[in-house]
Amino acid sequence: MIRYRNVTKIYPDNSVALRDVSFDVQHGEFVSVVGKSGAGKTTLLKLLLAEERPTKGEVLFEELSVHQLRPSDLPQLRRNIGMVFQDYKLLNSKTAYENVAYVMEVMGLDEETIARDVQEVLEIVGLEDRVHHYPLQLSGGEKQRVAIARALIHRPRVIVADEPTGNLDPYHTRDIIRLLLRINELGTTVILATHNKEIVNRLERRVLTLVEGRLVRDEKQGKFIVV
Repeated sequence: MIRYRNVTKIYPDNSVALRDVSFDVQHGEFVSVVGKSGAGKTTLLKLLLAEERPTKGEVLFEELSVHQLRPSDLPQLRRNIGMVFQDYKLLNSKTAYENVAYVMEVMGLDEETIARDVQEVLEIVGLEDRVHHYPLQLSGGEKQRVAIARALIHRPRVIVADEPTGNLDPYHTRDIIRLLLRINELGTTVILATHNKEIVNRLERRVLTLVEGRLVRDEKQGKFIVV
């Protein structure tokens, strides 16, 4: 489903974010990407979304080379890959419902479709009683649930979560991880970048470990081990 082939990323200041990284992710997997700050986790995810280009190598999604796609094809790619950020990136002037609906409105979808789909994803993330609340009225965990609902609205094949629990307390952290597991059980591939050792060790799922831009471990039921 996803393939990284000998990917190297060097920035203009000559800092090396990734060094000759290769791995595959199969449909329906739950994969954690771990490493210290600066190990290359975020760059790895941005390459999949075509927000960065590799200096060398290739990233493929469903057999298509991501960085050979025309600019006009990138929106379709990104509709298949839902992104969840550490800082939520919600619009404070819009309610939970409106934050999720906004993406569909931009695409010009009709109100009936928007109402049906937004209600459905807010129920999946357990926020059906918070639809009219603004971000400032929500807890950190609830904000992240809205962000996940927004990522789900296009029914993507993959959810990419970059440190989604970084701003949350332990209770809400467990809550968000349970939600990501549920989404994975429904058939969506999940790629989770995190530095939270407890999360990774409790998951007992596949773990990719990055050290200074190199992929040093790829374990099916891995643990958080960073040198």
